[in-house]
Amino acid sequence: MSATMKDTADVSAVTARQLLIDLVSIPSPSDEEADAAGRLVEFFEAYGREAWIDEVGNVRAPADDSVLLTSHVDTVPGEIPVEVEPADEDDVAADVADETGVDVLRGRGSVDATGPLAAMAAAAVRTGVSFVGVVGEETNSRGARHLVADREEPEAVVNGEPSGATGITLGYRGFLAGTYVATSESGHTSRPEPNAIQHATNWWTTVEDAFEHDEYTPVFERVTAKPVAIDGGISEDGLSVETTLDVQLRIPPSLDAETVRETAEAELEIGTVSWAEPIPPVMESPRTEVARAFRAAIRKEGGDPRLLRKTGTSDMNLYAGAWDCPMVTYGPGNSELDHAPDERLSLAEFDQSVAVLTRVATTLRGGDE
Repeated sequence: MSATMKDTADVSAVTARQLLIDLVSIPSPSDEEADAAGRLVEFFEAYGREAWIDEVGNVRAPADDSVLLTSHVDTVPGEIPVEVEPADEDDVAADVADETGVDVLRGRGSVDATGPLAAMAAAAVRTGVSFVGVVGEETNSRGARHLVADREEPEAVVNGEPSGATGITLGYRGFLAGTYVATSESGHTSRPEPNAIQHATNWWTTVEDAFEHDEYTPVFERVTAKPVAIDGGISEDGLSVETTLDVQLRIPPSLDAETVRETAEAELEIGTVSWAEPIPPVMESPRTEVARAFRAAIRKEGGDPRLLRKTGTSDMNLYAGAWDCPMVTYGPGNSELDHAPDERLSLAEFDQSVAVLTRVATTLRGGDE
């Protein structure tokens, strides 16, 4: 279908920026996304688009499924005063087309991922393609998990995360989280037998050694093993030592979660580990129609396309595991500022990303971009 059909509407750069500022100004940490979701619904309805909040809190605005634009509504906690101010040299990307009079927006979520979210909402209205703002990405991805179980597969997906206005993210490592639990008899600390706390640390040391890589292996191609929390000590009745160790492993596309889990469990001699549902790794081809559309659009907007692989994990991993369609991740912002106390986004870069997304969606709908 042509992107010039009546289901499209003009969204000015000023209006798109105002939506961004509004959303950043509304606190939306995970599990508290309702107010921001409501603002998104208002935005779509103002342009005559059907939109609603589903049973898990996602903002659904279905339209032409040639491409689904989707990003997450939630942010990590942390209050950063919201303000627009002149940018310094570090805030202006080298390949942003218009560097004159650049301002930056400071505030929690401006980069991760309210900037991409607002850019996608504006582009979805401009081009008449489908949009979903998902919840819970920063915790358990409940919004994305519900989405893949609840809706039909679109023809293509663009997931919203900061890549910079010229970056196209094709790959993410997978994710496996586990909780180790062990108990040992209490005894005098002079005894040589290891207690439960030592069992936990000993197990994790052997896991780290099992996944050790040489310094020349790129991080994206490694398993990264990280302990994230430990709790242990004498039990309330004084008869045992108890410990709990929470761990996370990042999985490269060359491996799967089951292989990584089996390797970790092979080092287990004492205690038990319970694993959360894994998120598989993803690596998309740079030759799909979506990736080609982005390269062309970025060049038309004065940028030099960059293909990226991220060492973290995103909702795109879940979409790729459930849907057999081409996809990439894209959005304005410097990912080094994710979750940072000085999180900020160049508004010129935001404008450029809206223009790129508009071109991409128009192309995928069969338009003339």
